[in-house]
Amino acid sequence: MLKNKVIVCVFVVFAFIVHGKSDGTDEVSVSVMEGDSVTLYTNITRNKQDRIKWYFNNSRITHIDENHTNICTDIRCIDIFRDKLKVDSSTGDLTITNIRNTDSGVYQLKFGRSSGNIFSVSVSGVSAAEGDQVTFSVKKGESVTLGTSVGKNPFDVMKWYFNDILMAEITGDQSKICTDVQCDEKFRDRLKLDHQTGSLTIMDTRNTDSGEYKVEITISSRFSIIRSFNVTVTDPGLSPGAKAGIIVGAVFGALLLGAAVGGGIYHYYNIDVDKENMHGVPYEVLKNDG
Repeated sequence: MLKNKVIVCVFVVFAFIVHGKSDGTDEVSVSVMEGDSVTLYTNITRNKQDRIKWYFNNSRITHIDENHTNICTDIRCIDIFRDKLKVDSSTGDLTITNIRNTDSGVYQLKFGRSSGNIFSVSVSGVSAAEGDQVTFSVKKGESVTLGTSVGKNPFDVMKWYFNDILMAEITGDQSKICTDVQCDEKFRDRLKLDHQTGSLTIMDTRNTDSGEYKVEITISSRFSIIRSFNVTVTDPGLSPGAKAGIIVGAVFGALLLGAAVGGGIYHYYNIDVDKENMHGVPYEVLKNDG
């Protein structure tokens, strides 16, 4: 018998366009969806004494020098990016987590006295849970396809994760599925990877497949995008009323079993209660008198 198949499309939409400028720098246009995390790469080798600065719409948002890494030191920056910026002190790579429409704009790197690459970031769409993880619910036994929409833009590496376990990876012409023991034990023979689209299918889903999934796409070593979402696998066929009936029946059965096992005690207490009702004698007195 064929099992149902549910296709859960997670669209990681982006555009990648590079424009050369007269000063030798590149301007990279990046289009992403709300809720994504985006990392902008510097592609430089930094010495300890080198200073790296990032600007957003001509306002400085990060500063790395020999001894310190400062992020959002002014009120305007804090209002826009509160707790959403991360910078790698070794490389200077800038990450914007849970990106919003208000984060659209021009990001520019400055390395020492030189101007670095410019990233024109456009954020579109509205995520399903106000920037939190998008949640999908499927029934146990169904197949779920987690899809990406990468269009015609090339990517260097695509990786799928489940609760931080690497599930699948596409690098150039090579693709791998469950290369570590932990993944193989959990998803053995239940994963399919479409090398052309990057879509990942989980077959014959189980309750233990519930959790956080992420796809990370690195594009031409310029930037990467991470989309995270949550999948919940539920048992099929039982309504909430039926489940409640099963629970009540199980409790009642346990009580009957307990009464059968301890029949003497059960009978004794019923006699005491009857005496109390008939003679008005407090139950505790009868119990102590035996």
